[in-house]
Amino acid sequence: MSAIINDIRTDQRVKKQVEVLISLGCDVTVACRFRSSVPADIDENFKSVRFRFLINKGPFFYFVYSVRLFCYLLFNRFDLYISNDLDTILPCYLMSKLKRKPLVYDAHEYFTGQYGLRESKFSYNVWKRIERHIIPGLKYMMTVSDSIADIYYSEYGIRPVVVRNVAFSAYDVLPASRASLNISDEDLLVVIQGAGINPGRGVEELLDALKITRGIHLLIIGSGDALDEIKIKSADKLLEGKITFLPRMPWSEMMSYTKTCDAGLSLDKNISLNQRFSLPNKLFDYISAGIPVISSSLPEVAKIITDYSCGIIIGEVTPSAIAVALETLRDDSSLKSRLKNAASVASIDLVWDKEMKKESDFFKKIADDNNVNY
Repeated sequence: MSAIINDIRTDQRVKKQVEVLISLGCDVTVACRFRSSVPADIDENFKSVRFRFLINKGPFFYFVYSVRLFCYLLFNRFDLYISNDLDTILPCYLMSKLKRKPLVYDAHEYFTGQYGLRESKFSYNVWKRIERHIIPGLKYMMTVSDSIADIYYSEYGIRPVVVRNVAFSAYDVLPASRASLNISDEDLLVVIQGAGINPGRGVEELLDALKITRGIHLLIIGSGDALDEIKIKSADKLLEGKITFLPRMPWSEMMSYTKTCDAGLSLDKNISLNQRFSLPNKLFDYISAGIPVISSSLPEVAKIITDYSCGIIIGEVTPSAIAVALETLRDDSSLKSRLKNAASVASIDLVWDKEMKKESDFFKKIADDNNVNY
C-alpha cells in the first residue's frame, strides 16, 4: 500500500514506484486524494482509493486526511506500507507498528525545509516533532537527491537510498507543431512546466525579463499557487503575444509540447533548504525532451547541467540575468545546436529505465529482509 496526499494521476514519482512494484509481482493499492481537475487515467493497472474532502488545505485538512487514511488502513490488510512524504507518514507508521509490517518512507523533498513552513511556527513544530519521533527508527527510506540524503543523515543518522526522479524516455513522443499554438517559427520558444508553478520559482522575474527582450515566446504548462497572479501580470502590454498558457495534462501530451521548444527553464530560487537541494522533475523532463536547460545555480541542478554540458546556468535569478541567457540562446544558433545535442546525449543516460534498478533492488531487499514473496 502506497499513500500520497496528492492525486496519483499527477504524481510521476509514485507512478514509477507503482510500476516497479508491479514488475516485482506486487498487487498495489494507492491511497490518495481525489482532485476533480485532474484528467482520469485510461490505463490504470493498480487499485487506487481516492479520498474526497470539502477542505483541501490547512492544518485541519492534514488532520482529517490522516484520520481518514488511518481508518482505511485499519480495516484493510497490507504486507508493506509506503509513506510518500511526511504528510502521510503518521498513519502508515502507526499501522506498521500495530500490524507489524515493514514501513518505507519515500521523502520526495526535505519536508520541514519547505519555503514558508518555518514562518508558521505551529505547523513547523508539529511536523518537526513527527519527523524527529519517526525517522530515527526507520529501516527503509528513500529520497530524491544526495544533498537531501546528507541532511537526513546529519540530523538522524539514517542515510536514505537516493532514487532521482528522472523521466521516462520521450524518444517516441512526437513534437507538437508551433502552428497549433499559433507561435512563430522565428521566435525562441522556451517552456516552464509542472504542478509547482509557485512563488519562489522565478516566474515573476521571467516575466520581467520578457518585457525587455524581443523574439522570445514563453510556454507555461501546468498549475500552481502563483499561476493566477502570473496570468494577471501577463496582461501587461509589454507581454502581449509573448506568453501561451496550457493546462495540466498527461505527461506524454505535455512532452509533445516540450519537445517543440528550444529550451526549458528551471529558475527555482535559493529560498529554503528544500528548494536549494531539490532536483525538480522539470529538469529531467527537459533533458528527456532533448532540449537545453536554462537554470538557476542550485547545486544539484547545476551539477547535472555541468556534468552533461546541456544548458546555461545563471548566477542569480534576476530579470537582467534571465534576459541575457535568453538572448544568448536566441542569437547563437551554434550554441543552441550544441546544447541541444548534449541534452539528447544526456537523455540516453538520464532515463528511468536505468534509475529504476536502484528502486527495484531497494524493494527486493525489503522482501528478503522480511521473508515476503512479491
